[in-house]
Amino acid sequence: MAEATRARDVVYVTRATTGRLPALSRLQDLGWTVHRASDARAVLKLVQREPDRPFAALLDLRQGFDEHDIATFGAALSAANVGWVAGIETGQLEQPAVRRLVRDYCYDYVTLPCPEAVLDTVVGHAHGMARLACETARRIGDAGLDGIIGESPAMRTLARTLCKAAMTEAPVFIAGETGTGKELAAQSLHRQSRRAKMPFVAINCGAIPHSLIQSELFGYERGAFTGAASRKLGRIEMAHGGTLFLDEIGDLPMESQASLLRFLQQGSFERLGGHDAVRVDVRIVSATHHDLEAAIREGRFRADLYHRLCVLRLSQPPLRERGHDIDLLADHALKLYSAEGQRVLKGFSPCARKALHRYPWPGNVRELINRVRQAVVMAEGRLITAADLGLDSLVAANPPTLEDVRNAATRQALAAALERNRGRMVDTAQELGISRVTLYRLLLRYGLRADEEAPAAGQAHAMPLPAVMRSGAGTMQLDA
Repeated sequence: MAEATRARDVVYVTRATTGRLPALSRLQDLGWTVHRASDARAVLKLVQREPDRPFAALLDLRQGFDEHDIATFGAALSAANVGWVAGIETGQLEQPAVRRLVRDYCYDYVTLPCPEAVLDTVVGHAHGMARLACETARRIGDAGLDGIIGESPAMRTLARTLCKAAMTEAPVFIAGETGTGKELAAQSLHRQSRRAKMPFVAINCGAIPHSLIQSELFGYERGAFTGAASRKLGRIEMAHGGTLFLDEIGDLPMESQASLLRFLQQGSFERLGGHDAVRVDVRIVSATHHDLEAAIREGRFRADLYHRLCVLRLSQPPLRERGHDIDLLADHALKLYSAEGQRVLKGFSPCARKALHRYPWPGNVRELINRVRQAVVMAEGRLITAADLGLDSLVAANPPTLEDVRNAATRQALAAALERNRGRMVDTAQELGISRVTLYRLLLRYGLRADEEAPAAGQAHAMPLPAVMRSGAGTMQLDA
């Protein structure tokens, strides 16, 4: 009964534009909040506005949807927060396109018109399934962000992908800029996998000299080289049963790439100076800020190794695309390092918040944390300011008004039109769709020509052009 009284949304998709729609009226009488849509674009616009909100959707196929029209609904039919029901007329299931749609995308179908109780039950079932899908997605999102701070859509997408990837044993490749938290994502992936109780071993391939990377990865036997007084296990062997995280894999030298590829293909390796094959069970997660596709084209990275590593690809979003997450991360950093300051800090000033969102963050989360930590030490007041963060230049000037933007665009359009028409006033005015009198007034207003008497309205004879005309791109010399 509680479900019946709760506000429920249904999207009624129909091509009918006039007259009374019995199905629509019945749904409204049954207490549904009905949203009407005529095509796939309208449906997507509605359901994507609130991706965590469940919708039932009744697709009325009686109103002239052909096979091409049905094909355009692919993205809308795949939306996780929508439960679809097909409304058909007798005989339509004989059409292959309709059968495929019902079989692959719909929870049920009804032959319209049908009794109100049947319509309410079928649409209610689809809404209930959509609600369960939304709740599952929220739980997966919360679990996927294990150890990672973020609530933005980009991070929610990453969380869902992490949760799915954790359920498999396939190699995972994490792409992202420096400082975005790729190792945190790899650790979260490990904690959610069946290998969570086994070792997580990380190695930065760019921080180890090329001459030592082989021994770090594969280990060595006693006497393998001068100074090798005893056997040493490599990182791969240390991660047996667990996860090996290869950070900055793009910096791995070519000879080590060949050895790593051989291990991935065979599941075994030989320690340096040894002859016995060592078999290990390890999952590989790799990451880099480099463009590996470009590195392959330039011959700096092996294509066969890339395809072995990049079975599942995750993208770590840059901080500038994470919106409100910037505030969450700044507050977290302040709480983490507040004890390092000389006074109790109450938070961030409005100018600091504004600067945090205007700055492009080339160093991403790592840079944000470092700036906040610096501000904790340098702050002289109770609130951290933009100056404490070293970002005072971003809030010194007021943002441009709508009038400023409009004036700049008008001036740029005038200058460009003058340049295209070599300073000829008649041609410029004609291109811009204004009179010569208006053109002269605009040129004087925006400082694009010398001050001279403008032609009177209706004047037809040619006016001498100024010797020098200033444009947005520089100074243009014209013949008088």
